[in-house]
Amino acid sequence: MGGIAGLEVAFPASRVSAQHMSALSGVPIPDILEITHTGDFPVLGPDEQSWELTLEAARAVLKRTQVEPAAIRQVIFAGSGEWDVPFWSPAARVAAELGVERAHCFEIANFCNAGMTAIQVGLDRIATGGAGYALVLIGDRLGTMVDYGDPASKALFNLGDAAAAVLLARDGYAFEVLHSAMRTDPSWSDYYVGEHRPDRVVIRRDGHRGGLAAAYVENFTSLIGETLGALGREVPDVAFFLINQGDRAMHERLLRETGIPADRSVFNYDRLGHMGGADTMIALRGLMDDNRLRPGDLVLLATSAMGFSWGITALEYQPHSQV
Repeated sequence: MGGIAGLEVAFPASRVSAQHMSALSGVPIPDILEITHTGDFPVLGPDEQSWELTLEAARAVLKRTQVEPAAIRQVIFAGSGEWDVPFWSPAARVAAELGVERAHCFEIANFCNAGMTAIQVGLDRIATGGAGYALVLIGDRLGTMVDYGDPASKALFNLGDAAAAVLLARDGYAFEVLHSAMRTDPSWSDYYVGEHRPDRVVIRRDGHRGGLAAAYVENFTSLIGETLGALGREVPDVAFFLINQGDRAMHERLLRETGIPADRSVFNYDRLGHMGGADTMIALRGLMDDNRLRPGDLVLLATSAMGFSWGITALEYQPHSQV
C-alpha cells in the first residue's frame, strides 16, 4: 500500500487564554478549564494563515527526508474547506512556494478526518500511478472560527490551530499504512454549522441532541474491531492508540471501553487544545522525538470529524528511513 516517509508539525506564534475567553463570554475560568484542560494554547493570530503553517511544516519534512520538490506528484491540502482565502487553492499556493511544478494540487474537506482521508487518497494514487511522492498538508483555522462571546459555544473553546505535513511514498517509508476504515453517520450532518459574519465564519451548534458520545464509542469500537480483524491482530497487539484531542473524557472512556491501557496513548491536554486534524500527527511526532517507538509497533490513529465521520488508520513502524 505504501506509507509515511516523513512528517513534521508546525504551530502558530499566537495563543489564546482561558482568561480571554472568560472575559468575552462571562463563563467562569474554572468552567473553561474543564473543557480546555490548559490555561492557553496556540491559535492563528490576525497576521497568520494556515497555509503558511503547512508551508513551514512542508519545508521541514522535505529537508529531513532530502526529497526534492521535483519528485512530488501530488499536493493535497486537507481540512474543513474554510480556507484562508475563498475560492482558492491552498495546495497550489504551497506547491508554488516549494517549487513543485508538475504535481496535481487539490483539496480534501472532511474536517478533522480530512488528513487521514487525504493520506488514503494519496497512497491509492501512488499505487496506481507509479513513482513519485505525495505531500499531504493538514491545516485549518478552527481557532479563528470560535465565538468566545457566546457562552453557548463554550464546548468549542478548546479549538486551536496547528499544521502538519506528511510525505507519502510507495517504498522507503518509516510507517507502513496497513489498513484504513472510515464511516459517516449522516444523521449528525447538521449538528454543527457555519454562520457568516461580516469579518469571518463562526461555528454554531444547530440545536442540541443527545447521543453523540455514545455514537463516538460505538463507531470507534466497531472500526477498531474491523481494523484489527482485517490485520489478524488483537487489542494487546496495539502499541499506541492516538486520538483527536476533542474531548478528554471521551478519550479516557474509549480507552476503558476498548481495554487499551492509558500508557499506550498520548495526552497533550496539559499544553495543547484540540489542534484540528493535526492532533494525531502531533502525537505521532512526539512519540518519535521521545524515542518511544520500536520496530514493528502497531499504531492506531483514531480521527473524528464534524459531519459526523469516524476513522481508524493502522500504521506499522519500520524505521529503516529517517522521518
